[in-house]
Formats: sequence, C-alpha cells, structure tokens
Amino acid sequence: MAVDYYRVLKVGRGASEEELKKAYRRLAMRWHPDKNVTIDKEEAETKFKKISEAYDVLSDPVKRQIYDLYGEEAIKFGEFPPPSAGTGARPDSKPPFAFNRRNAEDLYSEFFGGSGGGGGDDRQGDNQKDDRLMAAENKLVCSLEELYKGSKRKMRVSRTVIDDSGFPKTIDEVLAVEIKPGWRKGTKITFPEKGNQIPGNTAGDLIFMVEEKPHAIFKRNGNDLVVHQRILLVEALTGKTLELMTLDGRVLTVPITEIVRPGHEVVIPNEGMPVSKEPTKKGNLRIKFDVKFPSRLTSEQKHDIKRVLGGS
Repeated sequence: MAVDYYRVLKVGRGASEEELKKAYRRLAMRWHPDKNVTIDKEEAETKFKKISEAYDVLSDPVKRQIYDLYGEEAIKFGEFPPPSAGTGARPDSKPPFAFNRRNAEDLYSEFFGGSGGGGGDDRQGDNQKDDRLMAAENKLVCSLEELYKGSKRKMRVSRTVIDDSGFPKTIDEVLAVEIKPGWRKGTKITFPEKGNQIPGNTAGDLIFMVEEKPHAIFKRNGNDLVVHQRILLVEALTGKTLELMTLDGRVLTVPITEIVRPGHEVVIPNEGMPVSKEPTKKGNLRIKFDVKFPSRLTSEQKHDIKRVLGGS
C-alpha cells in the first residue's frame, strides 16, 4: 500500500517548509525510540523511520514534486525522471534521479543537536527556535518494592490547553505510567505535549521523575541491595540461620556457619535489584553484620569464656 507522506506528518498537501519542520520536530520527539520509554521500542522505531522518510521527501523540492506527480514508488525506484528533466530524454534511458534515503538518526541530529552537523545547513539555525513550552516536571515517588517488581500507576493531571476558539481552558486527564523493574532515582518518563499550552505555542512535554522512597529494611546501592543484620556475640561465634523477607514476598533462608567478625559481609548473588536494561539479571544482596557485645559479664561467665577460648 502506498504511503501518504502528508498523512504521516499530519500536514496538508500545501504545507510550507516551516509547517513541515514543526510537524517533523513534534513527531520525531514523540516517536524517537530513546526519547519515550512508555512506547514499545519496535513500534517507535518503525514510526520514527517513517516520519523521517516522509520529511526527507517533502522537505526536498525535487523529491516532493516527483512524489506529488508520480507517488512513492517513483521516488524510491526512480521509475520516472524528475519534472525538471529535459524533453530530449529517451524512453529507454535510465532516469537521472535516484532516491537516497537519509539516515533517520542523522536527520534527527540536525534538528536536535549531535555530532553529525556540518557547516552551511540552514536547518541548524532553526534548531535554536522552537515554539514549544518548557517541559513540566513532577516527582513520581516509588517504593523500593515497586522499583523491584515494576508496577502501573494512574496519574490524574490538570493542564491548560488552547481550545478551537483560541482561548485557554483547563482539562483533566488520567495518564497511565508503567514503572519498569530496576528503574532508579532520576529516571524520567516523558509524555509528549501533555504539559501546559499558551496561545501561539505547542503544548510542552510532561515529565515524571522517579524518586525512591526510603525502605525500612533494605538500602539500594546501584543494582545491589544492602541489609544490616544485628546478631549477638554468642551467635557470631556459634552460628545462626537468618530468614529475610525479600521485596517480592519470598522468605530467604541464609545459614551463617562461619565466625562473624565486626564488619563481616555475606554476599548472595542474584538477589539484588533487577538490571533495568537486562531484566533477567539482578545485582547482589549484601548482608552486613553488626555484632552486639554484652554490656557486662559475671565472674563465672568470664571464667567460662577463658576456659573455652583458651585464655589464661
């Protein structure tokens, strides 16, 4: 099925260069695979490439004219010479036009900055101008359990938009936020154009930034979980079996058979936080011990300790 590049960019067939730029900027920000973690990555990549292809064709006067006259196949396969070709071309001659698709990431870098920019391209000057309001940021306070298992939230937001008559009005929306296992403090979830709007401007983005709520037992250190366990001196010397409740509700049995010295640490692999980019992997659980010494000993207890430990 032929692709309607105008529909892809959501512009009319008479769209100006400036309208094309604004449409591309808005849609590229929304569908860039690394920009918005709430969108399926495969779907985002497909749409991002199609948006880039549409802008590549419609922003070039020659490509656009060929597309308007002959359609998508003429652009991609060079089935027709460009309209500006001379009338002396023979029907069996190879068309002098070839479609060279620009890399989607290179095109994105020209608009939003990157290492691919070269001198002389007037699009770079346009980078400095944007009719979008600054993004609004809100805290998303998450428990350690949510960041361990993942969860879904419904967030009710109120924002100002411009109605069809050009007047501001307040609307309420409920946004679905999916918290992925392993996310850390500072992770941002972006909802394009879900922020406030003023006349003459595109609505800004709405960003939720993850904040981690302190946990009563565990402390996070990167992908590791740290727990402090206090034991008696007799337990440090003779051993103990610990039972720890994990963040997903399991009971973890940890036998301590070695003598525990102050500052001793036991590491349990793969019982820490999930690694966000590799959900099947986890960090470590680190158990740090504090040994509680008795405040006083009777003479008999001192004698028994010396006898057992071999003191004189």
